[in-house]
Amino acid sequence: MVFNLSQWRDHIEQQGFAVIQGVLRRSEVRTLRLDLSDLYRRPSRAGIRHILSHSAINSVANDARVLGIAQSILGENAFPFRATLFNKSPDSNWLIAWHQDTALPLIEKHETPGWGPWSVKEGIVYAHAPAGALEQVLALRLHLDDCTADNGPLRVLAVTDRLGVLSDKDVERQVGKRKSIECPIARGGVLVMRPLLIHASSKSLSALPRRVLHIEYAASVRVGDGLQLAMA
Repeated sequence: MVFNLSQWRDHIEQQGFAVIQGVLRRSEVRTLRLDLSDLYRRPSRAGIRHILSHSAINSVANDARVLGIAQSILGENAFPFRATLFNKSPDSNWLIAWHQDTALPLIEKHETPGWGPWSVKEGIVYAHAPAGALEQVLALRLHLDDCTADNGPLRVLAVTDRLGVLSDKDVERQVGKRKSIECPIARGGVLVMRPLLIHASSKSLSALPRRVLHIEYAASVRVGDGLQLAMA
């Protein structure tokens, strides 16, 4: 489903996601793909993580058109805090089971009610967050290639972001009783979604790449009592 500017804000609030086509021009996407060519050589089974410090990614994450989407939902102080490049291709292909995104990168571990379990990924402390913190986060998936029904588009269960943090069994129950929505999108478009929205993707059936720059934004660096987001 594709929306104009007068529609997509309401759709995010009501359904937990929206597709916004044509955020970047195709010429800009071509330049960005070239600027990211050094990342494609990194070994990765599912995604190239912790890359917000990459100059080209930091630049597009703070581009007024992209940042403005996040700020229109989270408020004028919204900022990017994490970026991941997903690069599905015949040489690197995977599926993602139905899930919610609940882990956040933090500056340091500080035992806090509602947070955990804790882990360390590539030197960065992570904890699974409660719903209250995740409601202040928004993900923007910037598509660097045309994403079609053949190359593993994201599938979502609308409105499930309102259900809070769910157990694996509860996620399965929601999958069993709701109709999924497939989200194909042209290069330069953005899929906006809340992290608690249940989502999944299949393996690509195409020989063409499906590169997506997944950038996460937060309303505040402080996400809990004594907890601050780390830049990743």
